[in-house]
Amino acid sequence: MPLDFIRTRAEAFLEDVSREYHAAHAGLKQGADLQPIYARHAAAYGDEVMADIRSMYDRAKVGSDEHRSARLLLDWLIGSQIGRTLAPVEEREIGWEAVAMIPLADGSGEPYQRAAITISNTSDAGERRALDDARAKLVAAELAPLKQERLQRERDLVEDTGIAPGYIATFEALSAVSLGGLRDQCAAFLRDTQAMWDDVRPRLLKERLQMVGAEPTRADALALFRAREFDGAFPAGEMEREVRRHVTEMGASADAGGRVRYDTGEREGKRARAFCSPVRIPEEVHLVIRPHGGQNDWQTLLHELGHALHFGNAERTLPFEYRWLGDNSVTEGYAMLFDHRLKCPGWLLRYTGLDKVDLPAFMRSAGFEELHFLRRYCGKLMYELELYGGSVSWGALPELYVDTLWQATGFRYQLADAFVDVDPGFYSARYLRAWQLQALLDETLTERFNDDWWRNPNAGPWIVGELFGRGQRELADEQAMRVSGKVLGFAPLVRSIERMLT
Repeated sequence: MPLDFIRTRAEAFLEDVSREYHAAHAGLKQGADLQPIYARHAAAYGDEVMADIRSMYDRAKVGSDEHRSARLLLDWLIGSQIGRTLAPVEEREIGWEAVAMIPLADGSGEPYQRAAITISNTSDAGERRALDDARAKLVAAELAPLKQERLQRERDLVEDTGIAPGYIATFEALSAVSLGGLRDQCAAFLRDTQAMWDDVRPRLLKERLQMVGAEPTRADALALFRAREFDGAFPAGEMEREVRRHVTEMGASADAGGRVRYDTGEREGKRARAFCSPVRIPEEVHLVIRPHGGQNDWQTLLHELGHALHFGNAERTLPFEYRWLGDNSVTEGYAMLFDHRLKCPGWLLRYTGLDKVDLPAFMRSAGFEELHFLRRYCGKLMYELELYGGSVSWGALPELYVDTLWQATGFRYQLADAFVDVDPGFYSARYLRAWQLQALLDETLTERFNDDWWRNPNAGPWIVGELFGRGQRELADEQAMRVSGKVLGFAPLVRSIERMLT
């Protein structure tokens, strides 16, 4: 079967799936109808295509463009066949999340989709913990079993492909990412930043939440990072305008010439978790956030805009697999490059209402948040390696999840979230590599265009041409070496956090 024919059918399938996900998660429709799409496009990911691409993968020379394309296409085909098998489970998950109501003690209910927003904005510790406990009780009874079923079946189906011995080895073969090496880096990062974390965490808990001695929970973490004391500097009405101004001053189009569509308002049924939905790459990309309030919304908008501008500026002539597939550490790196503008003093003073008096306190807050999320994702990766590794029973995983996240963050998580707080396919590894990549990209942009590269009209065209335009052909470590001449690691991040915390 001609390779271009395979690509054309694959892209048509992904466009339909992406449009359905967008409508469901943006609250434009209730639930998602995935099974008819999989049925309509069955030939795009069927056994005949699988045989052709598997043959291409087996015969191609490692390191060649043919092998790169075959690896990406094979990874996608396996994911699509598994997605078809698990579509009924995913439809139930999406449908449940859209309508689920958390029963409260006073007889009222809280929409599941809004729970994280409400918890983050609740000052009273008892109230926010009670809501999170009610959420966890509902999740344990109804959502967690669906998530566990999906993870179990996904692991079994991947291992049945015979690509490599086991889920982890299969992921490493198809992604060209060493999870063992990244795990070792994470262990070193947790060890090296432990003293810093032990110093700053109790101080911020006391200052922000007046918590001393009590064991902080996941609900407290949501409230802590909401940082409402800075809300006045991040007005909702100016957010999109100022972010667009930043991109324009950088010499790029804030909507990629009309290809990026912003959806930043409140809507019932819209997911609390923001997302970017590339429905057609590069012609139609949706940026969707549901407001939480304050600086969180600004950071989220910038993050999703990094994704959206990446997809909206990808060269249309690139093969399907380099526009739609590839190492998502790259697009996540761009998203973080943009959202880290909220950790840049010059950017904050230019585009937000933050003044020089409040700037030091905000920077310490930003450093604390950065350290927390890096430690959290290091813990998540370590937990997920156990989840997918198969040496720990499914029944023992919830306790392991809580203990691992406690050791990494010092916040007590809910047992019910052990299978909910997992992004399939080791996406935690993509995030961690993205953090490392954005640090090197920031250093490179600073060297090329000075400390205020984010308003240098020469920086935008370089970013579009040298980064966004290339899609995701490169691995994150390949791109890091091409643009900076350096390898991925946590050292630049540690230096940045230390500067913010001083």
